[in-house]
Amino acid sequence: MRISTRMIYEQGSTQLNNLQSALNRTQMQMSTNRRNLTPADDPIATARALEVTQSQAINTQFVTNRSNATNFLSQEELALRSTTNLIADVQELVVKAGNPGLRDEERGLLAKELEGRMTDLLGIANTADGAGGYLFGGYKSNAQPFSQTPTGASYAGDQGQRELQVGSSRFLATSDSGATVFENNLTGNGKFTAAPDAGNFGRGGAGIISSGSVTDTTKLTGHKYEINFSVTGTGDAAVTSYTISDTTLGQTIPNPAVPLPYKAGEAINFDGQQVVVTGKPADQDKFSVEPSAKESLFTTVTNLIGALRMAGEGDAGQARLANNLSAASSVLSTAYDNVLSVTADVGARMKELDYLASAGDDLDLQYSATLSDLQDLDMVKAVSQFTQQQITLQAAQKTFTQVSGLSLFNYIN
Repeated sequence: MRISTRMIYEQGSTQLNNLQSALNRTQMQMSTNRRNLTPADDPIATARALEVTQSQAINTQFVTNRSNATNFLSQEELALRSTTNLIADVQELVVKAGNPGLRDEERGLLAKELEGRMTDLLGIANTADGAGGYLFGGYKSNAQPFSQTPTGASYAGDQGQRELQVGSSRFLATSDSGATVFENNLTGNGKFTAAPDAGNFGRGGAGIISSGSVTDTTKLTGHKYEINFSVTGTGDAAVTSYTISDTTLGQTIPNPAVPLPYKAGEAINFDGQQVVVTGKPADQDKFSVEPSAKESLFTTVTNLIGALRMAGEGDAGQARLANNLSAASSVLSTAYDNVLSVTADVGARMKELDYLASAGDDLDLQYSATLSDLQDLDMVKAVSQFTQQQITLQAAQKTFTQVSGLSLFNYIN
């Protein structure tokens, strides 16, 4: 068999190119630390690696979302803590204002101090979230949620809770609406509220009504009631009695009316509820008993400021002050508990974020390990292969040089 010079060159060149390509590929694998340089190298592993990479990218976005959620909730927790401190300060002022030894001027100074607390409270309610919005605006986070009014404050937000996806199947609330935090306070004892008629002070009435309590929940009707007092006689011969009317039905309890003798401090029971009236109600004095309603914390503080600026001297003035302070104290207590409840809920969400962050870190490690198995190069094996290919290429180059130099002309003298 005769081998032409051309064939020797072609086969030698092809072999050297193949060896050089294999060496270059190994070198590129080593420089990138990747076993598969193109999808054609291992289509199944490449497809699986793409899926894992996408899952890892989504998990990384969840990490960012959890970080943002933690920031929002941390700001809210700080604002709620400040709110509870303010409410506690206002409660202390209510206790001070109840001192019968204070003069009207001194209570006016307490009212001035309460105005400062009102301003502070509005500032907290309008706290910015650090992202161009407000913490307590609900979904309407771009508008200032609260604006002061003569009766308290108006709320421009809504009831919504903004959420972020912090896990593959978990959406977490990162805010609470201002209505939930500042306006979700029940008046009275939470079931009903007892209050004096506005005309009692003008009649000289000195009756003080308690917040009351429920004696039998099965008998509660949800109706509105009125306790009407009547005084006959004068001086030591004066006799005070009262009747109870269901104003929702428009009839007395019992029907027909039976005047009952009034004894200060004695419980007045009707339809599963009871109240206690102390002091000296005047003739035609009234007290209402109605189902509890929600009242804004700003309304409560505003009403309290107004109450402290009313005349509080004399029995009638002291009774009016005591009734107003009692009403405010009940709402403040409810507001304090409500803010604490929201704070506890925020804390639970932050704790959940910690658990999700830990699980997310573990998942990221798992994704990285899977990608390493699918893509990473066995460096020891690659170095050994690279050395072998390099020696083979050098031997082939040397052999080609010697073979290509063979010629009959070298042996002809």
